[in-house]
Amino acid sequence: MTLIKSISGIRGTIGGRPGDGLTPPDIVRFTAAFGTWALHNSPSPGGKPCMVVGRDARTSGQMVDALVCSTLMGLGIDVINAGLATTPTVEMAVPESSAIAGIIITASHNPGQWNALKLLNHLGEFISGPQGEEVLVLAEQTMYEFAPADKLGSYQNKDFLPFHIKKILELPEVDRKAIGDAGFRVALDAVNSVGGFAVPAILEALGVKHIYKINCNPDGLFAHNPEPLPAHLTDLSREVTRRGADLGIAVDPDVDRLAFMSEDGSFFGEEYTLVAVADYILTHKPGNAVSNMSSSRALRLVTEKHGGRYLATAVGEVNVVRGMKSTGAVIGGEGNGGVIFPGLHFGRDSLVGIALFLSHLAHQKLKLTELRALYPSFEMSKKKIDLLPGTNVERIIEVLAGRNANYPLQTEDGLKIDRPDGWVHLRRSNTEPIIRIIAEAETKTAADQLADSYIKDILELVNNC
Repeated sequence: MTLIKSISGIRGTIGGRPGDGLTPPDIVRFTAAFGTWALHNSPSPGGKPCMVVGRDARTSGQMVDALVCSTLMGLGIDVINAGLATTPTVEMAVPESSAIAGIIITASHNPGQWNALKLLNHLGEFISGPQGEEVLVLAEQTMYEFAPADKLGSYQNKDFLPFHIKKILELPEVDRKAIGDAGFRVALDAVNSVGGFAVPAILEALGVKHIYKINCNPDGLFAHNPEPLPAHLTDLSREVTRRGADLGIAVDPDVDRLAFMSEDGSFFGEEYTLVAVADYILTHKPGNAVSNMSSSRALRLVTEKHGGRYLATAVGEVNVVRGMKSTGAVIGGEGNGGVIFPGLHFGRDSLVGIALFLSHLAHQKLKLTELRALYPSFEMSKKKIDLLPGTNVERIIEVLAGRNANYPLQTEDGLKIDRPDGWVHLRRSNTEPIIRIIAEAETKTAADQLADSYIKDILELVNNC
């Protein structure tokens, strides 16, 4: 069993003993701490405070949801339950409801035995590192107090997806007419989670009439590994070619990561989701772009082509959002397929990503393989090493930095080494007990070789650190 308590929330495998896995006592304790923090730190418009809760479709979600909502009500907070909802939908629902905060019950791309609480402030954005530390202190010291019977919170259900879609359709950058006229034929793999109803809803609202669904029953029984990577999307590739579709769409369980499949069944590349959307936005609205330092350099080249300035931040949506706000960026996100369009809200959002991407494709009048060929071509290798208890990751990073001191280094988030033949980024995951190794080069073989060379170094150091 695994339980990870961090500044970004609480995440773990369901079951086991309290403190070892994500169990009911852990869920209640952390929810009570966050609810207490929100009551003390979020502006209230007057009246009784409320909080929005939503979840993806994984099988533990109903149990976790019941515990979270009851705990918040026990603190005297009114609960607006968005039910089965995408992460970006809940993010938009928080300010729309004048809520003091929000909780999204999802382990994102993690397998079905995992679940987590993602924590939002009153703006519907992830809480910051220092704020997360405050929540951890409250949880560890049980510094919270429940309300008496006459001050308990109320409960209501509300579907925010129509509101979310309405706001997307109102964006001037979304060209519904062009999308409808293009007559796109779209295959969809939603990994049997909330994308199974949310993505068809936005496609239909955009005028897409031909949607071929696989794994779209939101029962949480993931048909494959839920991370939208090529090795997990072979069924979608076959469906695209079998149906003669113009493209395929894949999302993760909470619909904040977006990947496309080209008309020939080849992977468009999750890194190029953001690149293509940025190209479209920067064409119509010149400005700056931001992504994390594990994202492709292709975004920097596209941004500079449009006369904008590019910024790379530490990994994590909260860091990217901070960078976007500081530079006034018009587009940003993460290379894992996460698109952040501040014209709608400051959160990774596959639904607005789909609307912008299809607008771009409709204007270009190209096949996806042809669109992909417009952009600088880099290949990425994304690998990971499981961490043993007690592994001294900081010491490993320090040693590797010394060994590579002749290259430009970035140490804001782990270690990024910028070499003539490509770059490699080594960092401890915030959400899993692993070290991530991301490398980019001009070919997949070269990127794999670069990543593997550092994996070998890390493994040699593990026993000594």
